[in-house]
Amino acid sequence: MCGRYTLTLRGETFVHELDEVRIELKTLTPRYNLSPGQTAPVIRVEDGRPAVATLRWGLIPFWAKDPKIAFQCINARSEGIAAKPAFRAAFKKRRCLVPADGFYEWQKEGSAKLPWRFVRPDGQLFLFAGLWESWQPAPDQPVVETYTVITTTPNAVTGKIHDRMPVIVDSASAKLWLDPTATPGQLESVLKPAPDNLLTAYRVSQVVNNSRNESPVCIEPLTEG
Repeated sequence: MCGRYTLTLRGETFVHELDEVRIELKTLTPRYNLSPGQTAPVIRVEDGRPAVATLRWGLIPFWAKDPKIAFQCINARSEGIAAKPAFRAAFKKRRCLVPADGFYEWQKEGSAKLPWRFVRPDGQLFLFAGLWESWQPAPDQPVVETYTVITTTPNAVTGKIHDRMPVIVDSASAKLWLDPTATPGQLESVLKPAPDNLLTAYRVSQVVNNSRNESPVCIEPLTEG
């Protein structure tokens, strides 16, 4: 699964090859331990063009009666996603991209959970494949917009630590993912592990294990001894 990620780069403008969508990172608060239930930027299609929106992590299907389902839907497994009741409508019509510059996975060692951070070797941003939904608890109450991160089988780097990884898309796949005319077959071709050379990993402090901890300490390489 992907239960925490980071978006920490500052003082830069992220221009992606999606009609020059811009995320002004210098206006964003750095996120060192982004957790389910919190809000974060995603890229989705609005008025026919990619645009940035702020949504809450943990998808609530439009038909849900209880918003607590969101915590069961922070991730969507790619296998069979087109037929899963919680995700099939969003898979057809409400796909998004989730910017990140790292994500965490935990290695079990006895009773301990040892966190690792996965990043690009060049330290730059990447994009997760995601889905988003609108949910309204009652006609007279405001709409809640939420998202989920899609996961797949691991590549050689993440597989040493965990049996799942987020789907990370390149520029061509990102454009296809947002294309409203894309076929299910085309979309499913995007849902694959990232190349092994895209990521590297390093140990970080167990301070990350507590979702309330949100500081640069979370992403500092762990110094043994």
